[in-house]
Amino acid sequence: MKKIEKIRIIPLGGLNEIGKNMTLIECGKDIIVVDCGMAFPDEDMPGVDYVIPDVQYLLKNKDRVAAIFLTHGHEDHIGALPYVLREINVPVYGTRMTLGIVINKLREFHLEKKTSLMQVSAGDSVKIGSMEVEYIHTNHSIADSAALAIHTPCGVIFHTGDFKIDSCPIDGDIIDLPRIGELGKQGILALLSDSTGAERPGHSMSESKVGSSLNDIFMRAEKKRIIVATFASNVHRVQQIINIAAQYGRKVAVSGRSMITVLEAAMQLGYTKVPKGILIDIDKIKKIPPEQLVVITTGSQGEPMSALYRMAYSEHKVVEINENDLVIVSASAIPGNEKPVGNMVNELFRSGAEVVYESHNEIHASGHACQDELKMMLGLTRPKFFIPVHGEYRHLRHHANLAEGMGIAKENIIISEIGDIIELDKSSAKIVGTVPAGRVLVDGLGVGDVGNVVLRDRKHLAQDGLIVAVAVVDSRTGAMFGEPEIITRGFVYTRENEELMDNVKQIVTTVISNGAKGKQADWSYNAKNKIRDDLDRYIYDQTMRKPMILPVVKYI
Repeated sequence: MKKIEKIRIIPLGGLNEIGKNMTLIECGKDIIVVDCGMAFPDEDMPGVDYVIPDVQYLLKNKDRVAAIFLTHGHEDHIGALPYVLREINVPVYGTRMTLGIVINKLREFHLEKKTSLMQVSAGDSVKIGSMEVEYIHTNHSIADSAALAIHTPCGVIFHTGDFKIDSCPIDGDIIDLPRIGELGKQGILALLSDSTGAERPGHSMSESKVGSSLNDIFMRAEKKRIIVATFASNVHRVQQIINIAAQYGRKVAVSGRSMITVLEAAMQLGYTKVPKGILIDIDKIKKIPPEQLVVITTGSQGEPMSALYRMAYSEHKVVEINENDLVIVSASAIPGNEKPVGNMVNELFRSGAEVVYESHNEIHASGHACQDELKMMLGLTRPKFFIPVHGEYRHLRHHANLAEGMGIAKENIIISEIGDIIELDKSSAKIVGTVPAGRVLVDGLGVGDVGNVVLRDRKHLAQDGLIVAVAVVDSRTGAMFGEPEIITRGFVYTRENEELMDNVKQIVTTVISNGAKGKQADWSYNAKNKIRDDLDRYIYDQTMRKPMILPVVKYI
């Protein structure tokens, strides 16, 4: 057997961005995939539903792909799975809670019977060719999260996944620091570590502190209906809310598809325990006195279709916000979501509700390690090489600075881009090339069919509107039947701009008339371009706007 002398690490997502986490590890002929996440679109992607990694390289090497290993069940780590598994059918490994969420996602795509889901627990190892992947328990804002120690012939690649070091976790199961320290003593070749919290000094707040804060708020709100918005995947937070509600004799209703789905999975798997008789259907809440009710809902990020958003804007089918409501937004805004969250909070206040949100209270604990915890991870693992992952460039840079301060040589720290090929052996690590990488946009059922040109057109339409100029021409004589029809959308109100519209019609008429003397085959294409150019010039001179112009010349 040929001796394996080098390992390759290829990130396809999660660097210089939030979300879309995906990393390939190549060892010999085998490729394993760590996480397979999606991201939500930003404001420059109108109409786009999701963003997933570009997996051209995986498709090209699909015969070498051995398995996908998931660190936990958040969308930014599992959301792209259905799209990738349609192209590459390989086993998917994950912990019990992670796979419980994954199976529901695969059902939506009718892939649950075609996919081999392999359940593992912390402490288990999976042999893949010359690699062995060890699962190690960590703490995060979702149950059953894990780090991966990937044992290779060149050394251990340690991938933290998303993590924090919580000394008082809700389930009592602290991150396995002894095992991480043991691996560090044995020698870790490279550490890939979560950088999301690298800007924040100190130590992240324990999830148990959130429970204490929520209890204080419930105690003060004995005469109000309480509505709590949080991440559906944070089953420990949901468990605490249910426990506190039961303590104060309140019933609990759940709103939001993802919240219902995750709670059902968590209850079936035993991660969430609900006292008998406390849960009621959201459609039956009007039968319960408001002061005896808690509603747990999605929508903490201000998503337009979410349950809390619909409540705030009086669009929810059951819940109508009023002055007797206390709304708790138990989450922090994901970067980029600050404005929609702020707008939603404003609407909740306008409806008369009392609103408690993170900037004023300790009602949310991040699932990501702050600087002291990141330094502890660096100190325990003692890696020869360090690769910060999961974050925008400023997060990666802050994390790299922490590593250098911990004694890792600057030349052994690699801040890379998605698509970079990082090649390692026992004594060196360097970027040796690139593979195709980037973003694939998902819009409805379309995957990848919305590209830069389509996005440009959508933004163009949103900014300046559309003009369609339709001319019907006699195919024998080249003469136009009647006058052209001008249709506008998002440009001007035609009834208040009749002179402008009359001049637009005249420009189209002039172009068609001047071309009538030539042959149809020679001038039809040029006539459309001429109409577009002349209208573009005239409209800009008159309005300083540049709408999209679509000339239609129809021959009969």
